[in-house]
Formats: sequence, structure tokens, C-alpha cells
Amino acid sequence: MNRPFVFGVPVDDAHFIGREKEISRLSNNFNFGVNTIILAPRRWGKTSLVNKVAGLCSNEKTIVVRMDIFACRSEYEFLNLFSSELLRQTSSRIDELKELAKGFIERLTPKISLSPDAVSEYSISLGITPKTHSPEEVLRLPQIIAERKRCEIIICIDEFQQIGEFPDSLNVQKRLRTFWQNQKNVHYCLYGSRMHMMSNLFQKKSYPFYKFGDILNIAPIPLEEWVPFIRDRFKANGLTIEEPEMKQICESVEYHASYVQQLSYSVMLLSTGKVSSEDIDNGIEDLISQNSIAFIEQTKSLSGYQMNFLRAVVDGIHSGFGEAKVREKYNLGSPSNIPRLKNALIGKELIELSGKGIIIGDPVLRLWLKKIMVF
Repeated sequence: MNRPFVFGVPVDDAHFIGREKEISRLSNNFNFGVNTIILAPRRWGKTSLVNKVAGLCSNEKTIVVRMDIFACRSEYEFLNLFSSELLRQTSSRIDELKELAKGFIERLTPKISLSPDAVSEYSISLGITPKTHSPEEVLRLPQIIAERKRCEIIICIDEFQQIGEFPDSLNVQKRLRTFWQNQKNVHYCLYGSRMHMMSNLFQKKSYPFYKFGDILNIAPIPLEEWVPFIRDRFKANGLTIEEPEMKQICESVEYHASYVQQLSYSVMLLSTGKVSSEDIDNGIEDLISQNSIAFIEQTKSLSGYQMNFLRAVVDGIHSGFGEAKVREKYNLGSPSNIPRLKNALIGKELIELSGKGIIIGDPVLRLWLKKIMVF
């Protein structure tokens, strides 16, 4: 079944739109062995971009290994996933895996599970512990495999910000940086969904990963690239949509890639014949409704002061929160309360810093807050 619009998951080639500059930059980084850090808000298409470039760059001499470390809560959970995925994705057969892992796997009793529908696919669980391997032994493994296979390895790690949550995180980061920056045939692409944590890891001078690699900022996909994509999918489903309505869809969600697709889908389901501005308004209401439970969960534990701060941002205040007239209008408390409110809301991923000051990064969250708040 062909889905007209895809959202909430990485998109495949049929639903991948534009990003020619980002594809070119990341492809060059992969080909020239340049470490890359991708910074962009949640659900802006980072994983889809990496998957796209991985498909373009993978060959006999370049192996792209991809992993998601969101579930990792400690250094050894990460090391187990890291080594397991590395071995699995660089080995097409189990006997090749054992050959590549000589000197590393002998101390273990790995659990290998074959896929029921394809014997060539398998999963592996190594069971590495501090008694079997030091972190340094695990971190040397990628370079050893690259040398044995006589290839380059690109390791792409999604949700990399989890490293910052590990116990003794600073020393973990120092270890990773020490080994990764000195590997000649292994290169890294690091990205994650929590923008402020990723920025802290890579842009603060006091952190080990400062200036680790090329920082790739992902910009919104422009209207001219959305127009043919949206028009063709509406047409395939017997509907007509003109450019002003497509612009309304994109602008309503601030060109946020996942939300553009989700809103387009809602509008498509609610429309008959030619799409109208009213159809889009109804689609926006449907989009807000679909996300309201998640937004309630995100905000239910906020204090009154924190909700008042959000109210100010929704009302168009982006700076000057410490000024008396702003504090009094929105009941933000004393001047010393402002930094605490700002840092707490940034930590909860409800606001973020931008060129124009503090904003609500999630455009649908902003629409929901505007709807529930009485100004």
C-alpha cells in the first residue's frame, strides 16, 4: 500500500524531498572521512537524511553502520549496542563475523538469532561486561575491523545526546573522543532529537566533543520543493490543491517537515474536490487534536510560573523577560526567577533559543498552547 504522506518515522526515497545541499555536504563528508554532527530540531528529517546518504555512499570500500542509542542508560549498555551493531552490519555472514572479531569475541558466549524470513539476517547480543572487556578494547574494535576488511567505516549514531545522561558522563565522553579522533579508517556521524543537549555536547568549549567535526545545520525545506510533492499526492487521490493553499499548509506549521506531511494528510482526508482554506483550517484543528494528549503530558507537571512564561512566548515575547512590565503582565515573579524558568523549559524541550530570541520550537505545540490559553 502506497502511503501519500509519511510522518513520525524516517521517510524512504519516494517521500524524501529536496535537501540537495545537505545531501551533497554529508556525502562529501562520508567520502572524505570528515566527522559530522547534525543539528536540527526534533522530527526535521535527520535520520531520513542519514539513511539517504548512507544508501548513496555504501559500497565495497565504504560500510555505513547505523544505530540508535536512545535506550542506552549507561556506558556498558552503549558499548554492547555499539559493538553488536558494528559486528552485525560489517558482516554478511556469521562465520565472517567470527573472523572479524578474533581476539575480541572469544571471551564471550554471544547470542545470535536468525531472522525467520531471511537466513542472511541476524541479530547478535554479546553480553560485554567490565569483567570481559574494558571500554578501550571495545572502542578499538571499529579500527581493527576496518583494517581487516580493508575498508572505510562510517558509524552513524542517532540519539547521541544520551551519552550526556550516562553516569560519569564527562569521562565517558573523554574516552570516546580520545579513541574516535585518532582512528584513521573510521569516521562518525552523530545526531539526536534533543537540540539543546546536542548543542551543549558539541558547541561548549569545556566539553570533550567541542570541534569534533563538521557541524551540519538542517534548514527548513522551502515552498518550491514542497509544491510538486504535495500537488502530485493530492492529484493521485483525486483532489486539486493550488499553491496558496500549499503555502498555507507549510506556513501553518513553520515548514516543519514531519508536520507538513501530517497536516497535508489530514487536509487530504477532510477535503473533497478542490482544497479550500477552510479545509486547511479544519486540518489544523485535526492536527492539534491528534497531538493534544502528548502536549498535555509534556506540560502537566509545569508550575504556574512556567506556564506563564510559555504564555508570554506564545504572545510574541522573545526577550526582555526580566523587565518589570513583562514580569508584571505575565506574573513571572522576581528577576532572579527568570533564568530558572528559562533553563527549566529549555531542559524540557518546550522552548529553545533562536536568532530572534526564545521561541517555542514545536509549531503545533505553539498552536495548541495558543488555543488553550486565554490572553
